[in-house]
Amino acid sequence: MPERAVASKPGSAEPPADQALQRLELISAGPFPHSTMLWFLEGLCIWPTFLVIWSSSTFIVNYLIALLRRDVDVVFPYISDTGASPPESCIFGLMSTITAFAGFATMFARYKYVQKLNEKTGGVKPALNKAALFFATTSCVGMCFVATFQETAVTRVHDVGALVFFVSGVVYIILQTIISYQLYPFGTSKGVCHIRALFAGVAFLAAFPTIICAFIVKSTKLHWNPEDKDYTLHLASAVSEWIVAFSFVFFFFTYIREFKQFSLKVNVELQEFT
Repeated sequence: MPERAVASKPGSAEPPADQALQRLELISAGPFPHSTMLWFLEGLCIWPTFLVIWSSSTFIVNYLIALLRRDVDVVFPYISDTGASPPESCIFGLMSTITAFAGFATMFARYKYVQKLNEKTGGVKPALNKAALFFATTSCVGMCFVATFQETAVTRVHDVGALVFFVSGVVYIILQTIISYQLYPFGTSKGVCHIRALFAGVAFLAAFPTIICAFIVKSTKLHWNPEDKDYTLHLASAVSEWIVAFSFVFFFFTYIREFKQFSLKVNVELQEFT
């Protein structure tokens, strides 16, 4: 459905900033009224919706399978532990790879949306938006390494991929929170900006025990007892890892409503051969 975006300009004799005219307004030329469209088909909101559902399923489904097979402990194993043994390792690899591609598609769409909106409203430095895209890309690449190289098989590569994924992911959501505040009142509400800041802050704080405690423990065993050495450090790292992961999920959940406001088009140009 072809669509074009129209944004109000500051200073014009139009309704106040908190009204819809100061948001990105979509004018649809499709055959059906906008009100009859299914909510997940509005704009590109299907992308973050799929990402949230699929990424959550990646973590939860593999945990349940590994738990039923008694490959991990009930109390907070590492996320990677739930995909260390077959057959869950195959499922984890497939689902994590799809999550990485869905994440990149969603974050690239966000980059293009901010770029287009910034052309009309200003307020965001292009370098900041490009930096966010860079960390989005490295985070997805890191996740692909985590999915491909199992923790117990190629530990060093897996750990490097996990480090890149978490660090880049935290930096990305921090940058996107800053961008959201700079775009306001365009794009999204002040409340959503605050919610994104909350998730970014939680992920930032939880990333430190995730990385530091894991570096100290340096153990890849799947079963732990409270009497084991470094059990407390392992538990702190594993709990923090789950917090960071779901902070990412909930952060992308805040994209859903915003992604209703725009669509992307692909232009195909044929080169003439002389």
